[in-house]
Amino acid sequence: MHLFNVYPLFNINPVKAQGSFLWDDKGEKYLDFYGGHAVISIGHNHPHYQTQLKNQLDKISFYSNSVQNELQTELADKLGKLSGLEDYNLFLCNSGAEANENALKLASFHNGKSKVLYFSGSFHGRTSAAVSVTDNPKIVAPVNYDERFIKSDWNNIEQLEAVFENQGSEISSVIIEGIQGVGGIMIPTAEFLTKIKELCEKYNAVLILDEVQSGYGRSGYFFAHQEFGIEADIITTAKGMGNGFPIGGVLIHPKFQASNGLLGTTFGGNHLACVAAIAVLDVMKDENLIKNAQEMGEYIENELKDFPHIKTIRRKGLMIGIELDRDCSEVRNSLLYNHHIFTGNSNDKAVLRVLPALNIKKEETDLFIGALKTVLENL
Repeated sequence: MHLFNVYPLFNINPVKAQGSFLWDDKGEKYLDFYGGHAVISIGHNHPHYQTQLKNQLDKISFYSNSVQNELQTELADKLGKLSGLEDYNLFLCNSGAEANENALKLASFHNGKSKVLYFSGSFHGRTSAAVSVTDNPKIVAPVNYDERFIKSDWNNIEQLEAVFENQGSEISSVIIEGIQGVGGIMIPTAEFLTKIKELCEKYNAVLILDEVQSGYGRSGYFFAHQEFGIEADIITTAKGMGNGFPIGGVLIHPKFQASNGLLGTTFGGNHLACVAAIAVLDVMKDENLIKNAQEMGEYIENELKDFPHIKTIRRKGLMIGIELDRDCSEVRNSLLYNHHIFTGNSNDKAVLRVLPALNIKKEETDLFIGALKTVLENL
C-alpha cells in the first residue's frame, strides 16, 4: 500500500524537535518559524508538556464520553479563566474543521434556520459544511456546493448589509475568522466586526468566530476578536490548543441550551488530549506567553519594515504576513534550503506567513530576521 499523494512535500524528514528547532534524519538543524500551521504554541517538547503526557500514559489514555472525565472539567475551568470567558460552555472535539462543523450545526439547531454567510478569502476546514464556507473552489467538491452558503466580500460593510436585507430572515449564522490565516493574514476592521454583530442580533443569526489559527494567544489577545470588544455567540479553536496533540474546542455562549445527543464525538476530549491542552494553558499562564507574542511580534515587524521587496507587513502578535513585491516561493525555498528556516505561504502567492511558537526568544527571531534580510538583498 502507498500513501494517497495529496500533499506537496519538502524533501526533509524531521526526527527530533526541541523548543523552536527541528533536526532531520541527516542531523541538520532547522529553525521552526511556522509551527506546522500555527500548531506549535509553546515550543516543541516543552518539559512541562512532556511530563504531563508521560504521567497520563501511566494512568489512562482513553475512554469514551460515556463516563466522567475530570480532566475535561479542569480544562474548561482553566480555559475559561485564561480567556476571560468563564460563563461560556465547552464542547471538545478533535480538529478545527470538526469544531466549525459543530458550531454551524449548533447555530442551526438554535434558531431553526439553514443559510450561512461567509467571506471571501476564508478557510474553515475541508469537511462537509466547513469546506462549503471555505473560499477555495479547488477543494470544494460538487457534493459540498449548496445555495444555502452565501459569500460576501471581506471588510465590505455595504455588501454585508445588502445580503442581510435580502436574506436575513433565512441566515442561521455568520462565520468569520478572527484573522484570516490561509487567506494571507487578513485582519477584519473593528467597524466590520461591529456591523456583523449588530446585524446578527437584529436578524437572530448566530455569530461564529473561527479562532482556530488566530486563537490561543497568537494575536496578542487570547482570541483575536477580543481586541475589538466583540462578544461572539460561538468560538471555535484547535491548532495551538494542544501543541501538536489533536484537539479542538467549541466555546458556547450560555444562551445555548444543551441536551443529550445534541452534539457528540468518540475521541474528542479524551484523557491525553485534555492533558495536552491543560499543559498548554499552564505554560501560557506561567510564562506570560500572550505578552511575549505582543512583544516579539512588534520587534519582528520593526526590524523588517525597511527591508527591500517588502510591500506591507500584516500582523497581530505573532501572526505575521509579509507581503512581497513578487511570489514568495523563491524566498520561502531559500529560507528553508539555504538557511534552514521553516516559514509558510498562503492563498495570496505574495504573502510569506510567519507563525513561530509563542515562547520564541529574541536570539531566535534574530536568526530569522538576518536570514530574511540576506535573501531579500540577494533577489
